[in-house]
Amino acid sequence: MGFDVGVVAFNPDGWGPPESAPAPASLGGGAAAASIPFAPFSRSDKLGRIADWTRNPAGPAALAAASRDSVFDFTSVDDSLAAAAEDSSFRLVDAKPPPRHPRFGPKWRFNQRPQLPQRRDEEVEARRREAEKERARRERHFQNNRSHHHPGFRGNQSSSAKPSVDIQPDWTMREQIPFANFTKLSFSVTDQPEDLLLCGAVEYYDRAFDRVNPKAARRLERFKSRNFFKVTTTDDPVIRRLAEEDKATVFATDAILAALMCTPRSIHSWDIVVQRVGNKLFFDKRDGSQLDLLSVNETAQEQLPENKDDINSAHSLAVEATYINQNFSQQVLLRDGEKVTFDEPNPFASEGEEAASVGYRYRRWKLDDEISIVARCEVHAVNADPGGGRQFLTLNALNEFDPKITGVDWRQKLETQRGAVLATELKNNANKLARWTCQALLAGADMMKLGYVSRVHPRDHYNHAILTVMGYKPRDFAAQINLNTSNMWGIVKSIVDICMKFEEGKYVLVKDPAKPQVRIYEVPSDAFENDYVEEPLPEEEQVRPPSDDVDATAEEMDAAAEAEANNTTGAAGGEGEKSAEAAVA
Repeated sequence: MGFDVGVVAFNPDGWGPPESAPAPASLGGGAAAASIPFAPFSRSDKLGRIADWTRNPAGPAALAAASRDSVFDFTSVDDSLAAAAEDSSFRLVDAKPPPRHPRFGPKWRFNQRPQLPQRRDEEVEARRREAEKERARRERHFQNNRSHHHPGFRGNQSSSAKPSVDIQPDWTMREQIPFANFTKLSFSVTDQPEDLLLCGAVEYYDRAFDRVNPKAARRLERFKSRNFFKVTTTDDPVIRRLAEEDKATVFATDAILAALMCTPRSIHSWDIVVQRVGNKLFFDKRDGSQLDLLSVNETAQEQLPENKDDINSAHSLAVEATYINQNFSQQVLLRDGEKVTFDEPNPFASEGEEAASVGYRYRRWKLDDEISIVARCEVHAVNADPGGGRQFLTLNALNEFDPKITGVDWRQKLETQRGAVLATELKNNANKLARWTCQALLAGADMMKLGYVSRVHPRDHYNHAILTVMGYKPRDFAAQINLNTSNMWGIVKSIVDICMKFEEGKYVLVKDPAKPQVRIYEVPSDAFENDYVEEPLPEEEQVRPPSDDVDATAEEMDAAAEAEANNTTGAAGGEGEKSAEAAVA
């Protein structure tokens, strides 16, 4: 039996089949083909089977009985079950995206902005950034709740911190002021301050230090022959004279006023003695007070060790920073004998005694019709103005003790990323920088110079190098660190008003060591006078005096630094020697 291929139609008029194609003979020719019905269908319709050669009849008998046309027969029970199973597994594939319904009502649909389609990795990255922002927001919220909504309060501060002065049982607490009340205060001093008297003498600033960089660092010198005075308010003979002349109602120093103005930024405990005598107020500090030392990493998140024997403890670093600040303020001056003298000599230096280059400006501010303040303000140097006048400068130094603790290496970052170094210092020493800025504003300084001083070796706290010096205008720097002058004077005005309501006597204002608040205690009149004995500094905290031989000073300092580094760090001694030689070069 042969297989009928059929007739292949030929179209002599063009491409494609002819309009009336002949039907195969097996279908009965052209007449039969015209009678075959045609039903159009869409792509979503299910098509059945025409023939199935995969079926196997059960057994040889069934195979013999199966006819040649059985592949086209689907009337059996098994075929019906198979067709039903096939119908149940049929799924319509629709490529249309599901309709999106607005999540927040009609307004959300009109407010949304058209966005370009994002790739898969961009969507994942966007979700990751949103998750990080949410986690950071929750962490900030948690820290704020722990710190009682105090922006500068360190959440991990030890609860065992001691107050700066021992609270005696016979003291009576008169006021308790949380820091949240201070942040809301504002008071503007309309009148410009008046200079009542200028004392002392200052030297000119050496502009060569503006060109110092980490590659050409200057070794920090020691000025043991010059005396630095930290005299409190009531021990100042000039302030006593001004009080007798009834020049003001409130008397203080710039350091004490700066501590009050920057109270919300402080972490460590400190105290100020307030004496009410008649209608006058005197703000004093105790001998050996915390206000005489410069804090280091006070507002940093990581706490410094409390062991005083450690050179990186809070107390040891405060002593080191104070010595660095004093020596830096004298080294950056032109020591050629030319000085600018004021109306009166230094009121604290005796005859024949060499005093440090400091000028005292006794200035008066009028707060209202009844209250005026006189403060002793300090300027450290003078600079020649291009216009022919003179500019007053304040000189302060930031110190680096261990780059591994701070996370920023000054020797690598100061030349390329000065802003990052300053931002780190603003985070770790916000209170100290704010106090320096307040003192510069109170003194009416035209420029404040900040020096960056680092250890020659991280384990050597005796020898240091000046890496660079930067200058800032006080008002511009105050705006940069978000220091509001109206809030500064508002804090002072509120404390003065509170103390003016007290009776005559002695009081002490103490910053709580564990909470963002200050307390005012009423104390006996003889407190802090007879029971205080100043303890000498331990040997490891005392600065070694320089050698008499000036030429051999640097060599001896290098030898001492190398020996101490070898004893303490072992293998790190070679790095200390290289760092010392680089600093000398």
